[in-house]
Amino acid sequence: MQFDPQHLAALSAILSRGSFEVAAADLSVTPSAISQRIKALEDRLGTSLINRGTPCTGTPAGIRLAKHAEDVGILEAQVSRELSLDAAPGPARLRIAVNADSLATWFVNAMAAVPDVLFDLVIDDQDHSADWLKRGEVSAAITASTKPVTGCDMHPIGALRYIATASPSFLDQWFAEGVTAKALAVAPCLTFNAKDGLQRAWLQENFDTRISPPTHFLPSTQAFVDAARHGMGWGMNPVQLVRGPIRNGRLAPLIPKTPLDVPLAWQVSRIMAPALEPATKAVKQAATKGLIPD
Repeated sequence: MQFDPQHLAALSAILSRGSFEVAAADLSVTPSAISQRIKALEDRLGTSLINRGTPCTGTPAGIRLAKHAEDVGILEAQVSRELSLDAAPGPARLRIAVNADSLATWFVNAMAAVPDVLFDLVIDDQDHSADWLKRGEVSAAITASTKPVTGCDMHPIGALRYIATASPSFLDQWFAEGVTAKALAVAPCLTFNAKDGLQRAWLQENFDTRISPPTHFLPSTQAFVDAARHGMGWGMNPVQLVRGPIRNGRLAPLIPKTPLDVPLAWQVSRIMAPALEPATKAVKQAATKGLIPD
């Protein structure tokens, strides 16, 4: 089945902007024209593509079709580059799954090195970002998995180093007699969300017994550091974000010289790999500066 490019453009714009009206403005058409295009596409496919609301979201079929539209845009941009043709009207859109800590420490440098692309980032834990590739909802992902997703090329790019840190006052309050399994079982820790296994991984690596401390849930990389600085709990923070606070005495490692290194990989859909070569090159270059060799 062939799709009308205008219909695909309308669907992609609505799902990326969350509104028929804003999508119409982006495409320089009326909201009525946008609605007619979506109705024609849904009638042709015999299924709903958009959950109408504030914001508008895609049904599973709509998300998959919008991803197809974005892939077509990237492939057309590649052909234009290779044949020195006039660029398409407007940059291509690239959807990537990335973990919050990579985004906060090094991944923006990679994005900035890729011209003529609008990024649409999905934030998920590095242990789960590969699921977005498996579902076909993104073209590439930063993952912690060393096993390639079926149909994808995998590029190991290094490891993100974490340090278990807390404020000196927190250490004095909860670990006056040392960082022991008994003390860790009652001292509050920080957890990004239910998918975050970094604190458990560090505990398992450094203590034989199973420990399940009380925890705050803070789904923000910067808030994680701030909460540790304010003595709310201990947590695993990227070394790039805590070098300064450790140097000025606002934070301290729970146990010196016990980093947790999380290997990361850049996985990209094999079909899209040639068109995404500029992005792959930028990710590798940024990773050499932002990550440690695995």
